[in-house]
Amino acid sequence: MKIPSHLYYTKDHEWIRFEDQVAFVGITDFAQGELGDIVYVDVNKVGMEVKAGEVFGTVEAVKTTSDLFMPVDGEILEVNSTLNQHPEQVNKDPYGAGWIIKIRPTSQNKDHLLDALAYAELIGA
Repeated sequence: MKIPSHLYYTKDHEWIRFEDQVAFVGITDFAQGELGDIVYVDVNKVGMEVKAGEVFGTVEAVKTTSDLFMPVDGEILEVNSTLNQHPEQVNKDPYGAGWIIKIRPTSQNKDHLLDALAYAELIGA
């Protein structure tokens, strides 16, 4: 199971990667493994402001549906359109091609986020 050290994590198993004035958000390798084969990703609309901890969408797998929680306050700038035709990218490459949204964070506060070591401890890895 991969837990890249350059990312931040939530207790709800989302990851976030900050790049200048934007950030990419997805679900962790652990989360996709627990969900199983992902068949559909549904995300709130581009342009929506979402607060940290609020639901910004859902991931549907063969076995279950799971809410997606925003890691930080921000505006949704883009949804990964590749996932419309290939939602399995979340399973195959959760930290790369399987990213879910790009946001403009309205806060750079990372105090509530976990680093890779803390996330590994959370999931018992």
